[in-house]
Amino acid sequence: MSERYGGKFSPETGKNSYRGARRTRAGGRVNLLFLVPLPMVWQAFTSEPTEMVVWLVALASMLLAAWLTRDGLIAHEAYEARKVARRPAIPRKILGSLLTGSGLAIAGYVGFGALEAVIFGVLGLVLHFAAFGPDPLTNKGMDGLDEFQTDRVARAVEKAETHLKAMSEAAHRAGDRQVEARVESFQAQVRELLRTVEEDPRDLTSARKFIGVYLKGARDASEKFADIFTRSHSSEAKADYLKLLGDLQDSFNAKTRHLLLDNHSDLTVEIEVLRDRLKQEGVRLDQS
Repeated sequence: MSERYGGKFSPETGKNSYRGARRTRAGGRVNLLFLVPLPMVWQAFTSEPTEMVVWLVALASMLLAAWLTRDGLIAHEAYEARKVARRPAIPRKILGSLLTGSGLAIAGYVGFGALEAVIFGVLGLVLHFAAFGPDPLTNKGMDGLDEFQTDRVARAVEKAETHLKAMSEAAHRAGDRQVEARVESFQAQVRELLRTVEEDPRDLTSARKFIGVYLKGARDASEKFADIFTRSHSSEAKADYLKLLGDLQDSFNAKTRHLLLDNHSDLTVEIEVLRDRLKQEGVRLDQS
């Protein structure tokens, strides 16, 4: 009978490590955008000085487009992952389409002529837009909700995601697979709490200490651990850090369940109030 492999060098991923994980779209196609314009370097340094400057402008335009597109895809994925989210402040993918078209238009003009510049520019803009699409242009999940409350939740979630990103960077710097897997498991639990708060912004007050103070403390501890572990590979520091993450994850899990129970209690109260109102209006309810 087959057994699960384990041992000293086997990372413990935990049951929540990859729950809800999806492959990022900011990968292969975006990386190609950084490679495609590189032949312009050859064109630039084998041309006259004036043409060289124009070729370098075209190269810079397309590399900036690739960078904006990658950031735009990451922002779009974060937007889709949340139930309540603000549209990105800067439409990076749309700007990437415009810059791609501009870069190809400049290259077409210096290499061929005005007509080719128009053709290359239009094709570049259209194909980039078709490949990567537009940025989110509207807020998500805010219809019918108190704008002040949703603003507070959106800001709190964005700050929490910043702390989580810093924890991932610290774990990667430590270079230990078990630590990285444990951090991912903890992050999954934190994001479950964040989604719960997004569904009911009234929970923010109760959860603020968790997604503010405790999460910031977890970030600081992660960065300190990475500093120590990269220097000494201390097994004691690793054990203490993993225990801390385990205790924090249990606390976040308990808080999430508490909020869900409170929300269920609120629903029960609303149902009972509605039943009493209907009875007062003379509406007969089937209790079966």
